[in-house]
Amino acid sequence: MMNRTDLLGMTTEELKAFAVELGEKPFRGKQLFKWISRGVRDFNMMTDFSLRFRSSLCECARVGSMEIIKTQVDKSDGTMKFLFGLEDGNAVEGVFMKYKYGNSMCISSQVGCRMGCAFCASGLDGLIRNLTAGEMLDQILLAEEAAGSPINHLVIMGTGEPFDNYDNLSRFLRIIHDENGRNLSFRNITVSTSGIVPAIEKFGAEFPQVNLAISLHRLTDEGRSMLMPVNRAYPLEQLLKAAGEHARITGRRVTFEYALIKGENDSDEDVNLIIRKLRGIMCHVNLIPLNAVKETGFDSSGRKRAAEIAKTLENNGIACTVRRELGAGIDGACGQLRLKTGAKNG
Repeated sequence: MMNRTDLLGMTTEELKAFAVELGEKPFRGKQLFKWISRGVRDFNMMTDFSLRFRSSLCECARVGSMEIIKTQVDKSDGTMKFLFGLEDGNAVEGVFMKYKYGNSMCISSQVGCRMGCAFCASGLDGLIRNLTAGEMLDQILLAEEAAGSPINHLVIMGTGEPFDNYDNLSRFLRIIHDENGRNLSFRNITVSTSGIVPAIEKFGAEFPQVNLAISLHRLTDEGRSMLMPVNRAYPLEQLLKAAGEHARITGRRVTFEYALIKGENDSDEDVNLIIRKLRGIMCHVNLIPLNAVKETGFDSSGRKRAAEIAKTLENNGIACTVRRELGAGIDGACGQLRLKTGAKNG
């Protein structure tokens, strides 16, 4: 098993070359890419291949190595949280969510996270390793099979900082968008970052149609640096300038994620700072009543206060919504993803 080539995460061109190595025509690699993108793992099910080609694939190749260790379902809204076991004994989580516009999947990009945000459970144990493009894709394929329903929207907002794993992220985005496979529209994909400015600039140039979300949470350097250490490297002025430039170049508004933490960033003064700092940037503010993580010691401002803040922002010309709470009952909501099993995690 270990010495067989894992085809999940390979591009169309790479699979064409692989097919040629096995004595087939290049177009067989294109067909192989299509089968894999549909979630087919058994080569014997790929019925448009010859018996010889299928036999060769069974001998020297495989499709993915992840498995679902645990599934939790929030009966109130149908949200499903999956614990995915990786081949090396580590594990990551992903969340399948149902909306009126379709099904969305929140996937992880790393095992753990090194950003150290004070309110988030995902980085409590630090960074273990990056996920490969194939491991990102496998979260989607496994979730679709378990849910019995297709995923047509994607957020890369689970465990990890996607821009800290930029090469694997960009490979994954190109694979998921490839018209020969999933053909998922870039406009249906959102990538969330804590604010790594050079990567924001690169991302805007390479993936202008993919939606960008930035975790903001405070509008002073002192306050944001306490919550988010990344701010010490890329302070607010630099970050907001990059966000404004991203919106200008791509023509797409930036989403600013703002987790409302009681007594930390929910005062009238904080709201006025949001209005003053974000005015002039083509953006949308996504207010998130903080989801409880006992280790952080932070409390939520509550949905009532969130609604008050949203109204104030809207009245001052800042587009705003309060995030619908999905999966909080299974620790599947924003900031709650972490491992709660005996799976190895470092």
